[in-house]
Amino acid sequence: MRFCIDTLYATFVHADVGILGRVGERWVRPYTPGAGRWLVIGWEAVALGLLAWSTIEQFSISGGGRHVLAGAIAALWVIGTSRIIDMGTYVGDEGLLIRGLVRTHRMRWQEIAHVRLHKASHKIGGWQIESGMTVLIERQDGSTVNTELWAQGVDFHSRPKVFRAAYHELRNRHLAAVNA
Repeated sequence: MRFCIDTLYATFVHADVGILGRVGERWVRPYTPGAGRWLVIGWEAVALGLLAWSTIEQFSISGGGRHVLAGAIAALWVIGTSRIIDMGTYVGDEGLLIRGLVRTHRMRWQEIAHVRLHKASHKIGGWQIESGMTVLIERQDGSTVNTELWAQGVDFHSRPKVFRAAYHELRNRHLAAVNA
């Protein structure tokens, strides 16, 4: 008896449902992921291990409860790891796919007005903290969509040429699709 639904092949569930959908073969990431992703995945494993240990100690969980907790935390780590590995900005013939940790945005090239660099900053109280360059998508309706492309992020921190190349690839794909 099978209890889990494989959303890639289920006829009644769209392949991109929730966080379980995988990035299809028609989408290509125009850069190689950085080694920092594996550092994040390892960090999360350690953090979730400490969460399990502290939960067991705090609530004096014993016996089967430990196994249930360990299984739930392991499942959470596997889902999170899968999302971290797939995170990024992908290009395809029909448009752009931005895969975040929780959400996925899919846009046709015709919906996009501009692909541009943006100097990101964050306000904390009265202070404004610069956080570096990101790639921002401006839609035809004037709204903007953040991408996972950040010059100081896990994929590009020590690889500024790769960041610029990814930006140019997105921009050139957009221009070619719109002008075709």
